[in-house]
Amino acid sequence: MFFDIGPLELVALVVLAVLVFGPDKLPKVIQDTMAFIRKVRAFSDSAKEDIRRELGPEFKDFEFEDLNPKTFIKKNLMSDNDEYGLNEIKDLRNSFDLRKDMAEVTDAVNGVEPGAAAPATRTSDRLTKRDKLDPGEAPPFDSDAT
Repeated sequence: MFFDIGPLELVALVVLAVLVFGPDKLPKVIQDTMAFIRKVRAFSDSAKEDIRRELGPEFKDFEFEDLNPKTFIKKNLMSDNDEYGLNEIKDLRNSFDLRKDMAEVTDAVNGVEPGAAAPATRTSDRLTKRDKLDPGEAPPFDSDAT
């Protein structure tokens, strides 16, 4: 409601309002502001009702919040509502197992038979590292890094 305004900030705004408008005019300014907000809300509500009435009875459940793409996706894709046939998309999304596919590609690259148990030292062999080079030994050359 207050758009993340903390108590200290709210006090600062009240003090600023008292300094700008003065203690005599501040109640009138607050009343005028509240009346303006009520008129804007009434205008907005009547415009929404006019749009709903013009759309017809098939859109009686129409909410303007549904026009937000995030709300539309959350309402239609993440729920069990299958009004648009979107459960097929959910099934397709759930049928992908990216980890399994990546494991198959990794096994193919490393020359391991699909479905075979991976050797226990395969990962540790690649990760072994010496701390220091032998005297007179040149550092390894990596053509991809240069």
